[in-house]
Amino acid sequence: MTDLEDLLAGPVVTAARGLLGCRLSAGGVTVRVTEVEAYAGTAGDPASHAHRGRTPRNSVMFGPSGFAYVYFTYGMHWCVNVVTGPEGEASAVLLRAGEIVDGLAVARSRRPAVRRDVDLARGPARLCSALGLDGTVYGAHLLGDGPVRLTAPPTPVGAAAVSAGPRVGVTGAHDRPWRFWITGDPTVSTYRRHVPRAARTADASAPRS
Repeated sequence: MTDLEDLLAGPVVTAARGLLGCRLSAGGVTVRVTEVEAYAGTAGDPASHAHRGRTPRNSVMFGPSGFAYVYFTYGMHWCVNVVTGPEGEASAVLLRAGEIVDGLAVARSRRPAVRRDVDLARGPARLCSALGLDGTVYGAHLLGDGPVRLTAPPTPVGAAAVSAGPRVGVTGAHDRPWRFWITGDPTVSTYRRHVPRAARTADASAPRS
């Protein structure tokens, strides 16, 4: 078992931290992972897609580790996760942002409206778009020679260079500090606390002083 295989087979929070600095390659582009979020599946994490148990959509999250869990959101965006943990215990790490380290011209061609290179894979949907990922790679093995490849970083990111904070865009357990990022990296997405739609509507209709 390689170091990366061993990392992904362990607890999701440890795996999430360890994925920072790893390389994900697909469609002629490679990103260096700079921001992630951990989701613990059925283990008391209401924000996880597997919180209520196995479904056709989330079945790959139940292992084994090292495979891709890809899902469609808001009717327009793809997001990619790395399955972690022991087989049968659903958990996964959402890849939230990355730096393009190879295939920059290809990434630009996929996202022609983006003005700055640091924004090409800044956010989970942008990361998938830059890499050309969609639902066809659901369940792909990430540690082999397939269409999507995850490799260990040339130099591991030290603990002192990692920040942690609340997760983005979830209603359940949103304050759990399971989002990890490389401190000060310009490709890390901007944090926005999730506000339920009902609360946004009430706030918009409230009188202003």
